[in-house]
Amino acid sequence: MPTKTKTPLPLFQRPVWVCLFALTAAVLWGWAYPIIKIGFQEWGITPDMTGSKMLFAGIRFAISGLIILAMARGMHRSFRPARGWDWGFILLFALINTTFHYACFYIGLSHSEGSRAAILNSLSIFLVVVLACVFFKSDRMTLRKMVGVVLGMAGILILNLNGDAVSAEWSWLGDGMIIVNAICSAVASLLTRSMARRVDIIVGTGYSLGIGGLLLIVPGLLMGGTLPHVTLWGLALLGMLVGISTIGFALYNQLITHNPIGKVAIYNSLLPIVGAVTSCLCLGEPFQANYILAGGLVASGIYIVNAAKGNAHR
Repeated sequence: MPTKTKTPLPLFQRPVWVCLFALTAAVLWGWAYPIIKIGFQEWGITPDMTGSKMLFAGIRFAISGLIILAMARGMHRSFRPARGWDWGFILLFALINTTFHYACFYIGLSHSEGSRAAILNSLSIFLVVVLACVFFKSDRMTLRKMVGVVLGMAGILILNLNGDAVSAEWSWLGDGMIIVNAICSAVASLLTRSMARRVDIIVGTGYSLGIGGLLLIVPGLLMGGTLPHVTLWGLALLGMLVGISTIGFALYNQLITHNPIGKVAIYNSLLPIVGAVTSCLCLGEPFQANYILAGGLVASGIYIVNAAKGNAHR
């Protein structure tokens, strides 16, 4: 009786590569924090220039989107959605994944303390894992998965929580916008699966960043945004951020398309830790002992979520 040959898993479903690609995206996005801060200084963008921040972000994402679309063209991917009305979904995805997401982030960050914003922004990780269990059969909530999420959140809290962050008063423009940003991030992760059914995911990622970036540039200009000081180093920093967005979103969206969402999203709990450590390296900020404890808790949470039963591939 002939033996059946086992079909190998696609690249983006192989455990080793899932871990490597998800870590790559998380580490790249973590590096974005100090590079953005250095970029703002180099471009002459001060903390109160919200319009300029949105303009800067819009240019970053628009260029990133164009690069991904150019790559898709070179790979001979189809640019046409499955149905004509899917363009409406693509626009919605661009608005949520890029425009609203980062507009709320920059407005909220301009009116909130950094540590407090980091805590609130980490809500998106928990929301993605929980909402994915509600909407997708491939993401089943288990006790082990919940423990993993709690450990990851605990690591983020240990990294950021301090007396000033707790005592600060609630602000709709600060805390409220950061929470809306976290919700946008979580919803966009869920919509990525639907995007993949409507258009090639690489093309969809390019559309999202390109259209979303352009829709960030417009309000940035309307708010009086400018780029006061253009230098070669500033352009190099912008190029780094474009590269981070291009590689990070391309990998992350592919992973979410091929795997249970919670299994991939939990890696994002590394973002504030990588951001804190890289800020120490690049900005001369003091290294805190709690970074080690926070990193250990987050790593434990990632391991538990990925080892949890019910994480089988679709």
